[in-house]
Amino acid sequence: MFTSLQRLKKCTFTVEGCAALAMALALRPRPSPLRELDLSENQPGNLGVKLLSSVLEDKRCTLETLRLNDCNLTEKCCEALASALSSSTSSLRELDLGKNKLHDVGVKLFSVGLGNTYCNLATLRLSDCGVTANGIFFLSSALKTNPSFLRELDMSRNSLGDSGVNLLSAVLENLHCNLETLHLKDCNLTVRCCGALASALSSKGSSLRELDLSGNELKNSGVELLCVGLGSPHCKVKTLRLSHCRVTDGGCSSLASALLSNPSHLREINLDNNNPGYSGLRLLSAVMEDPTFKLETLSAWPYPVGREK
Repeated sequence: MFTSLQRLKKCTFTVEGCAALAMALALRPRPSPLRELDLSENQPGNLGVKLLSSVLEDKRCTLETLRLNDCNLTEKCCEALASALSSSTSSLRELDLGKNKLHDVGVKLFSVGLGNTYCNLATLRLSDCGVTANGIFFLSSALKTNPSFLRELDMSRNSLGDSGVNLLSAVLENLHCNLETLHLKDCNLTVRCCGALASALSSKGSSLRELDLSGNELKNSGVELLCVGLGSPHCKVKTLRLSHCRVTDGGCSSLASALLSNPSHLREINLDNNNPGYSGLRLLSAVMEDPTFKLETLSAWPYPVGREK
């Protein structure tokens, strides 16, 4: 009997297991109660994922969450997944394909499904998949075609570069885009993408609530540009992560100014592993202690200022 939650993570699950699971789901006369399936850190192979994808197209399948993180997959499984996402009966809302060698060609194939109006994915994780700006071109094109479904996108640990994030920023400006959480940690970004991000945050239709830019060489100049967007009354970001971004007191000053301009949204700032100095942290701490502002959590390890209201 299948349950609504099935975790098979790191269970030496192979293509044979996928075949058995797919057959069991396909033979059920009534809709399966299975809602979540975690096969992360197994070896289902591209063939195993293709078998599961065929089940996802069955109207009796009500699976909403599928995790395939670190499953040694390649672009060869992406067309089957795209077909499943394009199915009129697809119920999938969350898909984790992180730590697989999909590369740009895989994202290109997969994006055909994302752009289909039947696709209802709310969460997509593609961290550490070997994606570059070329892959983002196809992903952003799909999101422009079908902009309203996705709420969370994780592209961390891919070499997207500034040009890739500029493409994503254009999607964020779409009035119909409902993306709320964007993870861009360790994406080889610099100051050159911050203007486009600021423009997206300033747009009237912006719905972004959480932005992670950790591990990128933004420096003070990048933070200063980003703060133009953060200070806009249209910006709704509540959580901002800038750890390992080479920010000093100048960046803190820009953040404090942005908070003065737009005091009602930002709740959490993470500046871990930067060098803000005590002068920079005093500026942000003063904002945090002022009841006019909504800032609740400030972290700047190794500085002893990690605190909450």
